[in-house]
Amino acid sequence: MRWLFLLLLIAAAPLPETPAPGPLRIIGNQGAGCIAGAERLPDSAPGLQTIRLSRSSFWGSPATIAALQRLAAQVQAAGLPDLYMGDISGPRGGPLAGGHFSHQMGIDADVWLDLAPPHPLLPPADREAIEPPSLVRPDGHGVDAARWRPGHIVLLRLAAGLPGIDRIFVNPAIKRQLCGEVSGDRAWLRLIRPWWGHASHMHIRFRCPADQPACEQAPPPPAGDGCDATLAWWFAQLDAPPKPAGPPRRPPPPPPACRPILGPAR
Repeated sequence: MRWLFLLLLIAAAPLPETPAPGPLRIIGNQGAGCIAGAERLPDSAPGLQTIRLSRSSFWGSPATIAALQRLAAQVQAAGLPDLYMGDISGPRGGPLAGGHFSHQMGIDADVWLDLAPPHPLLPPADREAIEPPSLVRPDGHGVDAARWRPGHIVLLRLAAGLPGIDRIFVNPAIKRQLCGEVSGDRAWLRLIRPWWGHASHMHIRFRCPADQPACEQAPPPPAGDGCDATLAWWFAQLDAPPKPAGPPRRPPPPPPACRPILGPAR
């Protein structure tokens, strides 16, 4: 039984804390993938600060890191507070601790939606206790009027205009607020997609780079602005009887091509 014990130890070992050397390779999909040649987002840059460094990971493809820094600079130029940055991916991708199954290839990023000024530049240790507030009312049917600001529309519009953007997940109540408030050009609303949670942050997802054939690209968002019956469905679920809890979700195994990057036990 010693061999079984050793296998269990290997399987329980943490993922490497350093990136796999380049060239860039993005393999798999958001729920089961990996990345080599990742770069790390700086802890501080114009318009952004990483927060909760002990619980989050800030590695991504070079294009992802560049796009996030571009967004932060645009937000700063617009007069908004520094962006608080959350999870991107681990140094080599794969599943993150805490149940984040979709941040596995360095092309997903969580950006907190706290725009309550000011956001003074803090040393990393002082950012550990930051808990950005929810923008959504407790009943889930609308945004908290005391926290919602015009700057949220500016921020989300800028994010939707980033190069290589695939879609942006927000709470359905935030999507509903955008549908009722945005005027003029509404084409970018197509990229803002409702999803459970996401009441305090947006989840930005970039498309697979064209030179990464092993990266599995999801179908594009449906046509239209998404302010239709598909959005109403989410609120109908809030009023439906709760469903029995199912078994804990486990991430699927990574593709075999990820083994040299994540390790043989992954």
